[in-house]
Amino acid sequence: MDLPSFIWLWRMAAWSMGFALSAYFLLGISGGWLLSRRLLKDRQPPWVRSLHIVTGITLVTLVLLLLSIGIVGTLGEYGSLGHSPHLIAGITVVLLVALSAWSGSRIHPTRPWARPLHWSVNGTLGLGFAIVTLTGWQVVQKYLPVS
Repeated sequence: MDLPSFIWLWRMAAWSMGFALSAYFLLGISGGWLLSRRLLKDRQPPWVRSLHIVTGITLVTLVLLLLSIGIVGTLGEYGSLGHSPHLIAGITVVLLVALSAWSGSRIHPTRPWARPLHWSVNGTLGLGFAIVTLTGWQVVQKYLPVS
């Protein structure tokens, strides 16, 4: 396939990744706020928890969109997958986001294991995002026209 026909796909991926990273940082801020209120035994405004959940759902959606863009774009350009470490990094991030969403949905006083799992997965997810950003930038360099 001709690369210029895919430029809209790469732009969509760039915007989606930017929004996904923004969502991750917003989740960190809202999660930190929830934690601080919990540790201080203080009531938090109900909208903070709602914001955290809606932003988490948005992150899951964006990561799945990025996965589909990567698969379509790579198959369209190369005809097969697995041409760089970006595939492994991307799939790892998808799995970490899914595990984070699942563990977050399990948080409840009767399941004390869920909150620490959610926190540790999210810390690991930060590293995953760093790696997927680095490997993604290397992939983008293959597609940029040489001047």
